[in-house]
Amino acid sequence: MNTAKHPIFHPLPWSAHPLKNRLVVAPMSRVSATAEGLATAEMEAYYTAFARGGFSMIITEGNYTDEVAAKGYPHQPGLTTNAHAASWRPVVKQVKTHGALMIAQLMHAGALSQYYQETIAPSAIQPVGVKMAQYGGTGAFPFPKAMSLEDIHAAKEGFVNAARIALQAGFDGVELHAANGYLLDQFLTPELNVRDDPYGGSTGNRFRIVAEIIQAIRAVAPAHFLVGIRLSEGKVNDLRYRWKDGAAMAVEVLEEVSKAAPDFIHIAVQSGEWERDSFYSNGASYAALAKQITGRVIIANGGMHQLTRAARALKESHADLVSIGKAALADPAWPLHTLTGTPPRAFHPDMLWPEATIRHTNEVIKAGLVAG
Repeated sequence: MNTAKHPIFHPLPWSAHPLKNRLVVAPMSRVSATAEGLATAEMEAYYTAFARGGFSMIITEGNYTDEVAAKGYPHQPGLTTNAHAASWRPVVKQVKTHGALMIAQLMHAGALSQYYQETIAPSAIQPVGVKMAQYGGTGAFPFPKAMSLEDIHAAKEGFVNAARIALQAGFDGVELHAANGYLLDQFLTPELNVRDDPYGGSTGNRFRIVAEIIQAIRAVAPAHFLVGIRLSEGKVNDLRYRWKDGAAMAVEVLEEVSKAAPDFIHIAVQSGEWERDSFYSNGASYAALAKQITGRVIIANGGMHQLTRAARALKESHADLVSIGKAALADPAWPLHTLTGTPPRAFHPDMLWPEATIRHTNEVIKAGLVAG
């Protein structure tokens, strides 16, 4: 295949945000902010390299949304204060100078926090698995406290305030992290949410907190400010988790998403195995169902650096965009190198060990291996 004609390089006319190609940098936790959650000069170099390297849209690592219960791990960036906005502003400015959209992912870790000794969740159910060493964690997750209605209100306010701070910093929009086992996904997951109030029970009730956050952000942000959502079945602490009802559950969730009307939907496949972990027995993928039910811009994820897989996702109308994680981490100029036929620098697991920092990527940048 002539890579220059590959569908990943086709432009996307997206309302006020036209994109030069279909390539998105997936959010990847980097534990590289200051102890206070401020973005750094090293983070500026890291994110700018993706824009220089040809990606048309960049979604940041998860930013915590409040100082009380949202933090996931030490050295996670935040979007809770004016100081956070000021620290992100030069990063965003540099990325946009190179023609890429910059989206801030908003994240509340809930029961999967590796920062707090006492955590909160929709219900008092201990997460399976163990904490992730590369993000500074050891041992089992603690039993979380079941959230009160006041806790839920505070969490929602945290997301809305974080969106305001992101707007101050110059971001083009936000992505609500409702995937991978974190707080909003905990509300969506039947086994983790056994509440008997308006935030538990039916799929609509379990999605209520997300819908209310989207509505509240819309009320304080201008129309051009994008509000997206990331969804998944698998969790970072349970990669093989799947809904018992498969496609039927996906349809129920997506019908609620459609009512909330986010600007884009990002379907995450944490394992990187899109075909294995994103398709149902009826032959439909989660991404394709999202496209059919909501009509919104859909981002597919899960090993999309493989060109045949990315071509299928785009040509068969599973998605409008594809997001790339580890391949981008290894080579921030992956789009330009792929376009010109230059073999991109390959990913190696050591790039995430012993800490998942930006060090390895920045070494590539300093070595001059990123196109200007």
